[in-house]
Amino acid sequence: MTSGRIGRSDRVVKQPLQEEGKWLQLAVGYLAVRDRTSLQVRHLLHRKGVSRTQIERVVRRLFQLGYLNDRAYAERWITGRLARRPTGRERLKAELAEKGIDPATIEDLLRNLPDEMTLARSALDVLRRTGREMTPIQTVRRLRQRGFDEETIRCMIGEDRLTHEGPGS
Repeated sequence: MTSGRIGRSDRVVKQPLQEEGKWLQLAVGYLAVRDRTSLQVRHLLHRKGVSRTQIERVVRRLFQLGYLNDRAYAERWITGRLARRPTGRERLKAELAEKGIDPATIEDLLRNLPDEMTLARSALDVLRRTGREMTPIQTVRRLRQRGFDEETIRCMIGEDRLTHEGPGS
């Protein structure tokens, strides 16, 4: 019959499991606030002083539980980004990479987007909703800030002039 006390070997095994549960709970709470990428969760756990091994265990478990899915995150993020503040493909690519999304996933998702001209038209539509008229120089600057390439910007300025000045102006 045992004395009911936990032996040293039991404590050694239970301690890491309790720690891992604590970190898993922290990560789940972090994900409950807002959608995150696995990189963002890793950064949180690293800032809390969690070992690399434990971080990888927690992240793996979050994927298994369905709490983490970088591809689904990127899809939702792109949809929201294009609705609120449309940008060019290169800017989207850079922002997703910064969030830790795998390059192959980024390329796959960007392949499904409309062409650059359509994205630029969308960006101009959003910019015009403010009700303020923009000069061609302001339009160029805003489109550059949104990550559009020079060729797309030139085409948009030409299109914009035709739309606002008319073909015979």
